[in-house]
Amino acid sequence: MLLTEIILQANSLTSLYQFYKEVMNLPVLFSDENTLRIQAASSDLVFEMNEEIKDPFYHIAFNIPSNKFEEAYEWFKPRVSFLWVHDYKSYVADFTNWNAKSFYFYDSGGNILEMIARFDLDNKITKEFSGSSIVNISELGMVFPAHNFGYEVAAFMKKYSLHFFDKQPPGINFKVAGDDNGLFIIVPEGRDWSPGTGKKSVIFPLSVSFETEYGQFNWSCMN
Repeated sequence: MLLTEIILQANSLTSLYQFYKEVMNLPVLFSDENTLRIQAASSDLVFEMNEEIKDPFYHIAFNIPSNKFEEAYEWFKPRVSFLWVHDYKSYVADFTNWNAKSFYFYDSGGNILEMIARFDLDNKITKEFSGSSIVNISELGMVFPAHNFGYEVAAFMKKYSLHFFDKQPPGINFKVAGDDNGLFIIVPEGRDWSPGTGKKSVIFPLSVSFETEYGQFNWSCMN
């Protein structure tokens, strides 16, 4: 699965523009007072100005080259404040069952960002790591109502003929759909977001365009 475009809400586009352009070194494709469009290689990340929703935040992960994890960590180290991953007692999460490693930090809007190297992907590079080395947006956190979580997720999976990630058996309150190229991290509202941020998952408006073996699709949550 490929995540080609994600549209999120934000209270300030100016700070996000500076963060993604200057800290992440990602190309800004378009910017005005209402919309900010950022290119993450094969994916577009779009923020829309929204003053009616207080402090919207999301979880997004970016794939980085599988041979550049340590280099990426050192590149980001002076630029951001890493989040401590309590489960691993480290700033690095070592997902042995996923054959992947990642680290986390906030962007200027309070979104939880993750840089993840998946060692089963053939995406090695020879040049030095920089923002331009990011491969794509590889994960999007999706929050469903807690009271009928199982039903909502089953309906969503059926509608788009999605399958659960073969490296992550679905749990009661944590389900992952897709593959190493693109994943939906599906949780009920009120669940703690990893890595111990203290933030509870909340349903905020978002839209995602994605591709699977069955075609191109768009899913929106306008809550």
